[in-house]
Amino acid sequence: MSKNEERHSVSKMSSSLKENLLDRMRNTHQSSEKNRMARFERDVPPPVRRKQTKFEDLPEYKQVVTQKAASDQLGIANPFYRAHQTAAGATTVIDGRKLINFASYDYLGLNRHPHVLSQAHDTINSFGISASASRLVAGERPVHAELEERIAAFYGVEASVCFVSGYLTNVAAISCLMGPKDLVVHDEFIHNSALAGIKLSGATRRLFKHNDASDLEHVLRTVAGDYRHILVIVEGIYSMDGDIANLPAIMKLKAEYGFWLMVDEAHSLGILGRRGRGTFEHFGIDPREVDIWMGTLSKTTSSCGGYIAGSAALAAVLKASAGGFVYSVGLAPVLTASAIASLDILENEPERAAALKRNGALFLKLAQEAGLDTGLSGGFSVVPVLVGDSLRAVQLSNDLHAAGVNALPIIHPAVPEGLARLRFFITSEHTEEQIRQTVTLTAEKLKDLTERNFGLASIDIQQMMKMLSSR
Repeated sequence: MSKNEERHSVSKMSSSLKENLLDRMRNTHQSSEKNRMARFERDVPPPVRRKQTKFEDLPEYKQVVTQKAASDQLGIANPFYRAHQTAAGATTVIDGRKLINFASYDYLGLNRHPHVLSQAHDTINSFGISASASRLVAGERPVHAELEERIAAFYGVEASVCFVSGYLTNVAAISCLMGPKDLVVHDEFIHNSALAGIKLSGATRRLFKHNDASDLEHVLRTVAGDYRHILVIVEGIYSMDGDIANLPAIMKLKAEYGFWLMVDEAHSLGILGRRGRGTFEHFGIDPREVDIWMGTLSKTTSSCGGYIAGSAALAAVLKASAGGFVYSVGLAPVLTASAIASLDILENEPERAAALKRNGALFLKLAQEAGLDTGLSGGFSVVPVLVGDSLRAVQLSNDLHAAGVNALPIIHPAVPEGLARLRFFITSEHTEEQIRQTVTLTAEKLKDLTERNFGLASIDIQQMMKMLSSR
């Protein structure tokens, strides 16, 4: 046999041996895997058969049913979801009836202002309705940068970021900036959107008594744990009670304890301060000393969405990492332009903010003189009238609706049972006659309900619960 033939024979033999070896390895692996799976199947208990929960069994649904049953027993109509047949301002139209309206956020009467409508029409003609994509990829429009620059300039800070929802603004910003190694301390009356953001962040949460700087200091002083960041959250004007955060006292604590401060301006922009610039103007505070200004675009600025204003670094972080910005469609161009137009008017017509202050002060004064419980309200954009239990609040709202006034109730669980209220949103467009008429009607209708002992005390709650549980 030649040397070449020997090499070929060895090569063939070598290939054959390799194949045999690989076959044995595959067989061994498969056998081992079968044995492993068999042992696994023996060790794993059989699946537990569970009865699928129905939505009807959820306690949240049962609460809705309970409230409806109580309303049905007393013949109370549902005051919610009534459709407005026109743009709602100081007046509105529902079911063909013109009503005095205290249930809309149009604080400065800009929703139908000619300048806002003109800018909206022009923007629709140029850009259509939707941004059609996340701003990060293909949804950026010139008006987005313009609005963010205007908001930053309005607050006297470096930058701002706009989101498609006011609720989403708090959720996205807080969950982006805070994490499991951080601490968030908030006023006990803070908005639900902030609570949702804190929960999503995984941060430790502590609260302090409403608008009590001394209790905030106590919380900060007794905090146990080495936290990476601490964030304190307050509202400029509190949406349920209408009082103002004690910002000067909180700023003193900030200088001592070194936390980030976030101020929610949803009900403050266009309301507080000589020119309606918000909480910082009201107190004469340098806006750059507040780390995070948050606000909504759906109230004074007659649009939709929200914003965060502060340092350029803050804006950069949110644009790069906040899920509600990165993964959400950009704010509709028409809404963006409407917000810009509203800022134009706010800056050029300060008399609107002045008119709102007069109206708010008048409403509060007359309500207190009529013996109505206005709680903590300072008489700015929000004046609550506390009436007791939820059923009484709903019936009072219905009675006012029948008399020509639209004012909606805030009931449990939005507020604790026993603190249900009607919440009146004041605007610069309300007339003195409308305010006086509304306060008089509210006092008369509430007195009538009180004399009738109308409310939860007038029904057999235990009997109702038995009826519901038997369904």
